[in-house]
Amino acid sequence: MSRDLMTDDDRWAAVQARDKAFDGRFVTGVLTTGIYCRPSCAARHPLRANVRFFADGAAARATGLRPCKRCLPDDVARDESAVIKAIAAIKQSEEPLALADLAARTGYSPTHFQRVFTRHTGLSPAAYARALREERARAALSEGNRVTDAIYDAGFSGPSRFYENMEGRMGMTASAWVNGGKGATIHWAVVPTSLGDMLVAATDKGVCRLSFAEGREALEERFPAADLVEGGDDFAALLGQVVDAVEAPVNGFDHIPIDVKGTAFQEAVWRELRKIPAGETRSYSDIAAAVGKPAAVRAAGSANGANNVAVLIPCHRVVRSDGSLGGYAYGLPIKEELLKREGR
Repeated sequence: MSRDLMTDDDRWAAVQARDKAFDGRFVTGVLTTGIYCRPSCAARHPLRANVRFFADGAAARATGLRPCKRCLPDDVARDESAVIKAIAAIKQSEEPLALADLAARTGYSPTHFQRVFTRHTGLSPAAYARALREERARAALSEGNRVTDAIYDAGFSGPSRFYENMEGRMGMTASAWVNGGKGATIHWAVVPTSLGDMLVAATDKGVCRLSFAEGREALEERFPAADLVEGGDDFAALLGQVVDAVEAPVNGFDHIPIDVKGTAFQEAVWRELRKIPAGETRSYSDIAAAVGKPAAVRAAGSANGANNVAVLIPCHRVVRSDGSLGGYAYGLPIKEELLKREGR
């Protein structure tokens, strides 16, 4: 929800939930105490009648209020600015930057900066830099660049460090990514379901793509040189299990193997999504807290959206903090129907 569309009722709901996702979007002024706080402030909630909302600390101070010494609301903007500055430095540097160096650039101690950066991004500065290098390598390799050139251009010190970082994370060998998936065999089919046509694709490890209203073209875009095989006897058995998971999700689908790769944070989020029981939902804040990063709500939302295997990784079970459905890659009607079926 954008700042302009928020109502005071929305803001009060965020305060009551102590939702860290709203920190920096407004501050809460308490007229009886003369202070203003972050929405997530851990202090005891004031009476609603004594609360006013302000766009930022400057607006609150203009009315005579002072910042809360417990939640330090004015540090939100400073922290965000420091993280943005650090990310820019990481992206511009050809060599990995030490934590002490990044902290010095932002005026924080290394320990405090590590906490601030992790709270905002869901990753430590070192993990963020590794993920950035991996993403650059993926992009360069998928464009057909030579392996050695892609490795050095992405910021790795050499091939050995690249393969050490990539082992088990890309789902295919680096040389396969150079040629758009050459060497990988992916069985696939588009089947009609009560939710519409569904694309299911799998490697020998498990389902690597489940989506709606997509076809072979979508797979060719991801793996233009992979060996795409329509159907197959072994695949037919797996396909039947997947269709049953969609049509009758209360039967469970933990037994269906999946083949997905992402960053460490993304994979942690996906594991938590698979733990949500059928018929229940979680908020993005719940997921972020479950993976040990309670402040990384936005990062949890991004990981949720990066899910390539709908239903089996049940991102449809994640809703907004106010209980509304939020978005869904394949349209809210499908999300509503899945939740309805699981609630029976």
